[in-house]
Amino acid sequence: MKIELKLKPQSERRQDVFKPEKPLPFGQLRTDHMFVVDYADGVWKEARIVPYANFSIAPGATALHYSQEIFEGAKAFMHPDGEIYSFRIDKNAKRMNISAETVCMPKIDEDLQIEGIQRLIDVDRKWFPIQEGASLYIRPFMFGTEDMLGVKPSKTFTYAVILSPSGPYYPKGITEPVKLLISDRFHRAAPGGTGSSKTGGNYAASLRAGEYAYSKGASQVLYLDCTNTYIEECGAMNHYHVMKDGTVVIPEFTESILRAITSESVIELEKELGRKVIQQRIKIDDFIKGIENGDITEAGGFGTAAVVSPVGTYIFEDGRELKVGDGRIGSVSKSIYEYYTGIQTGRVKAPAGWLRKVERY
Repeated sequence: MKIELKLKPQSERRQDVFKPEKPLPFGQLRTDHMFVVDYADGVWKEARIVPYANFSIAPGATALHYSQEIFEGAKAFMHPDGEIYSFRIDKNAKRMNISAETVCMPKIDEDLQIEGIQRLIDVDRKWFPIQEGASLYIRPFMFGTEDMLGVKPSKTFTYAVILSPSGPYYPKGITEPVKLLISDRFHRAAPGGTGSSKTGGNYAASLRAGEYAYSKGASQVLYLDCTNTYIEECGAMNHYHVMKDGTVVIPEFTESILRAITSESVIELEKELGRKVIQQRIKIDDFIKGIENGDITEAGGFGTAAVVSPVGTYIFEDGRELKVGDGRIGSVSKSIYEYYTGIQTGRVKAPAGWLRKVERY
């Protein structure tokens, strides 16, 4: 499908290279344009790059009432050669269609998704922030637009991509581990539901748990399955822990756990990282015992925004605290973070196909 360019006048677009004086916040800024495609009558049409602006949708649109919405999160980085490279966006395009199927939305051609992202970055390449650890955060999303109050799938949709010039998630690197609350009060998802999809309703449902965790002095909740037996996720990230022999353990993907691209990538990098990476179902009781007896030395979360978010302490409902190792960031977590971000920024050789240079169209 041809992508039409309907850009801002040159005089209204960013003219100079973006060199912010202070570290940028994550995810708050926007570039000049967005990529948009519409779906109606059974086909995707009118692919275009247009100025960033508000959408006009009906007050009765299904996205507003029944959360028929999905999204993705990816990043692009500037390498030492001065060129911008997107990171594993083919994985995001594939997962977008998996989420679409879960919530009765139409799939969108993966090649079109990728081309739209690459061309949008090219159009707004001057928005890339020139500062250490910076990136262009890429947010593809799709939402139902049909004006209908009946509870059934929309017949019309909009797919779009916006960009956010962002500083590093950790401006000073991963220097401070976080705290997680272990609680059986909240559950992120249930078998047979939408837990393995990246849909907005899952994140809305997590807000109350997040606020509760904050009130207890934690950053997020460590979610358990509906039987309160097995570990699932930590906030909006996959969980992991490290055994004393250096083995990295990630909970087995189920229909109630999002298949994080960061986790999949770490699994694929097993040989390069020089350590064993396995997946298995992890009982929370065994996890706690493993920390207490020293068999588990590190823990944390994997996700696109932070890459690695080490956990130093787990908090219980009764106020007890369980320190992981010495409570500081462990060497395995740090090495994974440095190797992974090295690939993203071009300091470490990437596996074939992981990076896509943004061509000058």
